[in-house]
Amino acid sequence: MVLINDIFFDKVEVPGIFDDLINSAWVKRLGRIHQSGAIFLVNPNICHTRLEHSIGVMLLIRHLGGSELEQVAGLLHDISHTAFSHVGDYVFDNIEENYHEQVFEDILRSSDIPEILSWHGYDIDQVINGTFNILEQAIPKLCADRLDYTLRDSYHAGLVSRKEVKDFIKHLSVEDGIIVIEKEEKAEWINNLYKKLINDVFNLPLHIYANRKLTELIKFGLQRNELVHGDLLKDDTYLLNKIRSTTFGYEGVKAIKQQKGFDMFVKKGMGLKMKNRQLNALI
Repeated sequence: MVLINDIFFDKVEVPGIFDDLINSAWVKRLGRIHQSGAIFLVNPNICHTRLEHSIGVMLLIRHLGGSELEQVAGLLHDISHTAFSHVGDYVFDNIEENYHEQVFEDILRSSDIPEILSWHGYDIDQVINGTFNILEQAIPKLCADRLDYTLRDSYHAGLVSRKEVKDFIKHLSVEDGIIVIEKEEKAEWINNLYKKLINDVFNLPLHIYANRKLTELIKFGLQRNELVHGDLLKDDTYLLNKIRSTTFGYEGVKAIKQQKGFDMFVKKGMGLKMKNRQLNALI
């Protein structure tokens, strides 16, 4: 057993399989990918990682009584995200923001994860082909993935306190395999928080600007063969350094940080197509 520390669940003792997975190359890579894409370039306070989210999903599934296998699936569900998270979707013009799902199986099978799972009595097909109702549900239902990013992203954006999140988690349970909320007021709270997260964080013009401008820099680099598609499967530090290795890229990243052209960007309508997101918590 090993201890994992999390801002919402504090110190949690988990089996060794999770230590092995978290220390694998592809999962460790998530610790070098910003959960909120390029937003940290204009808002340094929003700098949490895809690994923090993945561990949070795993721990939430554990808290709700999910099987060890579903906890494993929760930890691994975002393993195939590109550098800068959904910026990769914008680079590939993927409006559904699911590029990472399209390449999930190929990346998982080619990684060191299958071997690690076999050490602990699991097969990779159990993760790829399994049904995990606590982990994932279609929009707008509650699921561990949607709940964690709502709570975690909102916390890091300053929309809620750690105490509020921990109190909310106490009112979650599972019925017929679906996450439900035990109090109507808590259901209203999470539904309203989700809307606020979308409006005040995801769709904030400055944040859209950062993601759009970084997308443009990456597309330009790909067109000029200064970047290759494989660079997007590295991590944020690697990709950002490679972008900044050219004068155009260096000046482009600096311009994002200085918010150059932001007013004109807003006047022109921003131009970044965003996935339609909803949440409807059940009581």
